[in-house]
Amino acid sequence: MAAVIEDASITAISSWIIDSALSGIDADRLVREFCEKLNDAGIPVARAHVACSFLHPMFRSFSVTWSRVRGVERNRFAHASAKTEAWLLSPFKALLDGQQNEMRFRIYKKEGLNRFPILAEFREQGFTDYLTTAIAFTSPLEKSWSHMDGALTSWLTDAPGGFTDSQLMALSRLLPRLGAGLKMYVRELTTHNVVSAYLGNHAGERVLNGQVQLGAGEEINAAIWFSDMRGSTALADQMPAREFLARLNRYFECTAGAVLDHGGEVLRFIGDAVLAIFPIVGPGGAERATRMAVAAARDSLIRLDRANAEPRPDGEPPIAFGLGLHVGDVLYGNIGVPERLEFSVVGHTANEVARLQDLSKTLERQIVASNAFSSLVETEWESMGSHQLRGVAEPQQVYALRI
Repeated sequence: MAAVIEDASITAISSWIIDSALSGIDADRLVREFCEKLNDAGIPVARAHVACSFLHPMFRSFSVTWSRVRGVERNRFAHASAKTEAWLLSPFKALLDGQQNEMRFRIYKKEGLNRFPILAEFREQGFTDYLTTAIAFTSPLEKSWSHMDGALTSWLTDAPGGFTDSQLMALSRLLPRLGAGLKMYVRELTTHNVVSAYLGNHAGERVLNGQVQLGAGEEINAAIWFSDMRGSTALADQMPAREFLARLNRYFECTAGAVLDHGGEVLRFIGDAVLAIFPIVGPGGAERATRMAVAAARDSLIRLDRANAEPRPDGEPPIAFGLGLHVGDVLYGNIGVPERLEFSVVGHTANEVARLQDLSKTLERQIVASNAFSSLVETEWESMGSHQLRGVAEPQQVYALRI
């Protein structure tokens, strides 16, 4: 006679899930420890797979896979992954298409092997039973499935004869609790992703840590980047809107993409301009921040050459931009109105770097920097003489980066 899973074990696992979710456990640890506790309670799970959708500009979902042999593995799936053959032929896809809560296939009896290639692979690996479930995070269920707002799970055992009725009943009681824990994690992850995508990682962290009031902020020392795409006003009038947007995004990949890859923080997209900072922290921080900014500037030119080498519509000129680099103190915090805030930098340093970028047009140089910035970086600079920047009292010594 099959052993009955004790209510006390189910209650203990349920309590652990709630406590863990409230303490902020991540999905990897939640799935791993859940599987370990299932086995301790007499539910012989040999492999588990949990997939959740979440809001991210590059990815549509993530998965956590646990197995006795390999431990925990985590993957993320791009938005286009929903069209892959593996997904289209998966039990998960069939579960969603049928708007079902669960499907079970006793692999040792060869159930589902002809329909789902993955089940044949599992049988070859020694698994005997397969259960897949859908856990909705919203109601009604149809809305949850259409928005992919929930968790898809699968559970495999290698026990002879597969899962018992008692084990399946215990799983059915515990999975909604697991879903609650996953929902809390996904909501926090989504919040972090959205805030980071729209504000940047550092500014996003500050906002999530409580800097949400108008005027909240601090003075920091930073290397400042301000770049602007050339000829955009005329092109915006001449090009179809979607083509111009695609061009704009290629330019942002060259500039903002380089900033992010070299440790900077993009604060604002001002039309076709990019405002970014490389914060100065600790001894040697000024030299380090300015080196990072110059490395990003050089990388942006490499990316620009690559982008301009791609085919483009007849008559469309290559992408070009000007860049100003400066260093100094700025006020880093919330500006705007209480109902609509933006996390950015303000102050004379921020104003001066925009004027430097403007001057790059007059000087016909792609990248120009202030004396304060260029003196911190040992690289090849070309002196452009002293210039009066609009709105700045004293003339400024300006240098162009040799390319």
